[in-house]
Amino acid sequence: MAEIPTKERKILVAVDEGEESAYALSWCLKNVITDNSKDTLILLYAKPPRTVYTALDGTGYLFSSDIMAAMARYGNDVADCVIEKAKRTCTDLQDVKVESRIECGDPRDVICEVVEKIGADVLVMGSHGYGILKRAFLGSVSNHCAQNVKCPVLIVKKPKTNVENK
Repeated sequence: MAEIPTKERKILVAVDEGEESAYALSWCLKNVITDNSKDTLILLYAKPPRTVYTALDGTGYLFSSDIMAAMARYGNDVADCVIEKAKRTCTDLQDVKVESRIECGDPRDVICEVVEKIGADVLVMGSHGYGILKRAFLGSVSNHCAQNVKCPVLIVKKPKTNVENK
């Protein structure tokens, strides 16, 4: 019996600090990645843009360059930590290349731009499950991406846990 060649896919998974993206990555590994595939899994973290601070805070104190540098280091540490955690989730993969990217900017724009730039075959992302008010103010990153990218988008919802009060 002849072997059917497998298509080499680029699967982009958007990761962040939330449990929802960790669940989406795990779900992707179990349900999207297949044995003996030649897929490339790209882990993308969109680092929020650095907040522009005025020279004075609300109480009239000057922000020092040390504080600004510490905030920048913290942002970089968070990004590295998220990517390392995501890579550890992928350690058991065989025949799948795992790449990672950290890009700076609004996650809505960053994710859409990277999907386009790398020619992703599918985008996988978690759903934060915001309520209607929070979503109205913050906007839904997953909804924005689903409306604006050209590839299929898989939005993975983390199941609600039923915790009983005892």
